Amino acid sequence: MRSSRLPLALLFCASAFAANYPEPVEGDFLLRDYQFVSGQTLPDLRIHYTTIGTPSKDAAGKVTNAVIIMHGTGGSGRGFLSANFANVLFKPGGVLDASRYFIILPDAIGHGQSSKPSDGLRLQFPNYRYEDMVRLQHKLVTEKLGVNHLRLVMGTSMGAMHTWMWGHLFPDFMDALLPLASAPVEIAGRNRMLRKMIIQSIRGDPDFNNGAYTKALQGMLGAEFALFMMTSSPLQLLKQAPTREQADKAFEARFLPAPPRDSNDMLYAFECSADYNPAPHLEKIKAPLYAINSADDLVNPPELGILEREIKRMKRGRYILIPTSDKTRGHGTHSLPLLWGEYLAQLLKVTNVGAD
Repeated sequence: MRSSRLPLALLFCASAFAANYPEPVEGDFLLRDYQFVSGQTLPDLRIHYTTIGTPSKDAAGKVTNAVIIMHGTGGSGRGFLSANFANVLFKPGGVLDASRYFIILPDAIGHGQSSKPSDGLRLQFPNYRYEDMVRLQHKLVTEKLGVNHLRLVMGTSMGAMHTWMWGHLFPDFMDALLPLASAPVEIAGRNRMLRKMIIQSIRGDPDFNNGAYTKALQGMLGAEFALFMMTSSPLQLLKQAPTREQADKAFEARFLPAPPRDSNDMLYAFECSADYNPAPHLEKIKAPLYAINSADDLVNPPELGILEREIKRMKRGRYILIPTSDKTRGHGTHSLPLLWGEYLAQLLKVTNVGAD
């Protein structure tokens, strides 16, 4: 879930050179006096985004090749420019060949280069929720980028949850939906407890000072511990650190430096999921949807049986579980299209309306 620390320009150059897809273009969508679901407002709101490729329209003026890909909690759109993702999907001949598709990679509010608490407002920043994030993405797509239809809506982790919400909030706006690593129900049980661990670790820090802290919070270490244990892969960690000494060194390298995240930003990023619950609205989803999870994902463990149960309520839904292997990465499998790209290709084929 952690985004790359490399400068964006370097990411662009490395990705474009290696994959030979069109150069990414950055931009900002500025909104004035935006009102959130809570009723709070923000005088100046910025949604940052990256696009790759060019939109195409049919004779009626409908955009036929636009794809939005939404990132996970704590990430940003530029995370999808990694070699494991962009060089597989966006390259010539890739499933989302960027010479044929118009790829939209937004930074959700509170994330990346979009408006967030660490810009200066701290806890005076509006308490945004998932619905705000999705509605702002829709505004970006329609009002800033002029896209009146999406060929595909997809996302990873939090972005996958946003994908379910896109499906029921804007059911006629897309041809297909692909949520990766998610469940279409209220966040409860261990998943919710994980989030409470992170929230309490930050809010309960004696130096939190209602968000006006002046030094790095020790509570961030506990928050990062909880997140790491839930989203990592035991098999991959054992392969990377097969001895006690190697495991200790890996731990120290990852956690002993000061946590790089801003505490208020992380707090908001995990509190904002409180309104998520697409379950009452699944019958409203019209577009074909492929829900893909991996068997070693501790955030969405298959033994709960949620997807098997809920997918039956959808007219055009399909649940795909990727078996655990030496190639899966637990929750992080969502960012490895080599493991699920064939299902994306199938989804695009069965929803082909002449754009592909």
